[in-house]
Amino acid sequence: MYVGIDIGTSGSKGVLLAADGAVRHRVARPHAVSTPAPGRFEHDAEDVWWRDFVEIARELVQAAGGERLNGLAVSGIGPCLLPCAEDGTPLRPAILYGVDTRATVEISELTDLFGGDEILRRGGSPLTSQAVGPKLRWLAVNEPHVWARTRMLLMASSFLVHRLTGRYVLDHHSASQCSPLYDLGRREWALDWASVVAPGLPLPSLAWPTEVVGHVSKAASRATGLPEGLPVTAGTIDAWAEAVSVGVREPGDAMVMYGTTMFLVQVVDQPRPHPGLWTTSGVFPGTSTLAAGMATSGAVTDWLRGLVGGSFADLVARASDVSAGSRGLLVLPYFAGERTPLFDPSARGMIAGLTLSHGAPELYRAVLEGTAYGVRHNLEAMTAAGGAARRLVAVGGGTQGGLWTQIVSDVTGLPQQLTRETIGASLGDAMLAASADGIDISGWNPVVQTVQPASGGVYDDFYAHYRSLYPATSDTAHFLAQQQHRAAREP
Repeated sequence: MYVGIDIGTSGSKGVLLAADGAVRHRVARPHAVSTPAPGRFEHDAEDVWWRDFVEIARELVQAAGGERLNGLAVSGIGPCLLPCAEDGTPLRPAILYGVDTRATVEISELTDLFGGDEILRRGGSPLTSQAVGPKLRWLAVNEPHVWARTRMLLMASSFLVHRLTGRYVLDHHSASQCSPLYDLGRREWALDWASVVAPGLPLPSLAWPTEVVGHVSKAASRATGLPEGLPVTAGTIDAWAEAVSVGVREPGDAMVMYGTTMFLVQVVDQPRPHPGLWTTSGVFPGTSTLAAGMATSGAVTDWLRGLVGGSFADLVARASDVSAGSRGLLVLPYFAGERTPLFDPSARGMIAGLTLSHGAPELYRAVLEGTAYGVRHNLEAMTAAGGAARRLVAVGGGTQGGLWTQIVSDVTGLPQQLTRETIGASLGDAMLAASADGIDISGWNPVVQTVQPASGGVYDDFYAHYRSLYPATSDTAHFLAQQQHRAAREP
């Protein structure tokens, strides 16, 4: 059997797979995100990452009932920055991925230093709040006492791998999101740039997520209940493990992940840098991906439900009775800024066309439509990069109920496949562990449903106005964002 464990933003999950791909047990644990200041998001590696891992591992071992475990893979939120001492002890809470925007000054400085075009050519992605390099520089400038002791750059997955095996290693995909420290064309660290951004910091060895990099040590076995000597793969970032879980492996395959944020991962035939996307190393050796991420999606539906009350099931049922276009409403879903393809942390949400005759059903549908326009915008950027999606696979909690996936297919004009299991990244982790053991995982999570577009292009005019609304209102949005930041600093 194979074990997969994922550390997410707001919870951790684990799964136990039999050798034929059947799910034998699954477990979930919630946890919180720390927000010590506006624009800052952190996790305590000991209290969140390691505690969750130990609890989940012990439950999965018990569920195995003494049957042999053949491999373990882990994934986690990322790219993030956990500075550690030489022995792997965390020196401060981990700085999380693109939602943490503390390093805006450093992003500008490094872009000026190396040149935006050269960073894109060499590393595949522009420097944004998603990149680890500017956050390393922020740490050196703002917390020199921590930086002076930092000897390891770890993420959620590599922290767990180190704790389990003693190996200081990072997978190629995660490393490719450490811009500007990684050379995407050469698939190796860009040591000349790393010596400028993070002087004196030893960088981890590199491996592919399917490679076994070590085995569970005696101490880790005592702590977790996992058998000593269990093979451990390099692990990776959660969204890419989730793509593996639904069979996104070939060029043209793309995953649309419906969650707190909307995230897209598409496999491409070669690195295809685009200034509005993230171009990264893939999960399987030698592969590449394009990635896109919206700053919100499910987070906005949660916000709206909190305002209007009721259950999601009731809102979905009532919104289903509203015609396409939400009776003349248009939403920009930039309620926490926007990541790809705008890269504008000061973008703000907007509800256009609101009248006294609109109610909760129209608002809810308009929010779903707004996120669907964002998906279309990102897919068009992927096509412009040379990576047109030929197959979309939908995954995540937002696929439940059917309305959201139908709206996305109607807006994009593309069908979406749904697989039998939608457990997420932990399932992909267990599949990676099996792949590392030489098992063919290609048929383990088959497609069971296809959502076909049915609107006949009714959304095209709405989408055109969606695209024009942001540039027409961005000055006002940026002014309001400044006021919000000022208000947040007031006592």
